[in-house]
Parts: sequence; structure tokens; C-alpha cells
Amino acid sequence: MKIGLKRGLVEVVDHDPEWEEEAKLTIGKLDKILQGMAVDIQHVGSTAIKSICAKPIIDIAVGVRDLDKILEYNDALLAEGFIFRGEDIPGQYLYVLGDEDSRTHHIHVVKYDSTEWNNYINMRDYLNTHEEDAMRYSQLKESLALQYPSDRVKYTEMKSCLISEILNKAQIWRQNNKGEF
Repeated sequence: MKIGLKRGLVEVVDHDPEWEEEAKLTIGKLDKILQGMAVDIQHVGSTAIKSICAKPIIDIAVGVRDLDKILEYNDALLAEGFIFRGEDIPGQYLYVLGDEDSRTHHIHVVKYDSTEWNNYINMRDYLNTHEEDAMRYSQLKESLALQYPSDRVKYTEMKSCLISEILNKAQIWRQNNKGEF
């Protein structure tokens, strides 16, 4: 299993089923450290979508009731290797695993049932059940990784239109299928 990517670089690889096991182990560690503080912890991002390529970095979403309360766990998280990176996006705290040169995991802490939480879950579930959109997204990621191999900011920026389109579809899909998935 290839996991980890040098900071700032962009590389996508074929889906690896072992990413799911790695995510489960990480979720278990987080659950133990947070001792019930998290409402839910989910494997999200491209490594959680079975039919697409992904940067080999495991994304985990941690849903909490009180976002700032997570800061009380910073020492315990750091003791287990989870490095606090601050509020990378408004309303979201980021923790990472890895060393200064390479990241293996991104842990996104957000309010449970917020727009951010729902976007993570809806996009994952939608793309796992809508192969055509998943392939469009995968092909775009591959193309952009070749165009911007050392510019992660540009790579991310260039995906934003398609991500917005998919999130809109995913939200409608979730509303129409509430409780059925």
C-alpha cells in the first residue's frame, strides 16, 4: 500500500483497498483518544471512493457538537502523532499525520451535521453510487495532477467547479433518498 505524499506535491494513484483498513485503524485511534467527544468519525475524500484515483493521503472527518472543545484534546492527539495545523478552512480544524516532509493523513474536525460535514459524507456516498460522475472526477484529477505536479493550490482550485457541481447533485440526491442509503 502506498500512503503519504510529500507536502506541496500532487500525485494520484489507483484506488487501493487497503486504504479502508488504514482508515478504520485511524478512526479507532481517534475514537479512543477523543473518548466519546466525537459524534461520528468517517473515512472521506477520494481514498474513500472505490472507483477513482486519489492522492495517497487518508482523509478522515470528525464530527463534533462543539468545534472549539476539540482543542482540549490537542496534547492527547499530539502524543499519538496527530499534529494540529489550525483552522485551515473557516469552521474546520485540521490535524495531520506524517512528518514535516510527507503527510499520510488529514483529519478534518467540523461540526456534526453542518454543511462541511454533510459535504464530506454526501460527496463520498454520491460518487460511490454514481459511476459516471465518479469517472469524470477521477479523469479531471489525473489530468490536473499531470498539469500541476508541484502546485497543490492550483490543482485544488482547478477542481473546484466540478466539485461544486457534484456537491449540488449529491445534496439533491441525499434529500431524495433520505434514509434509503
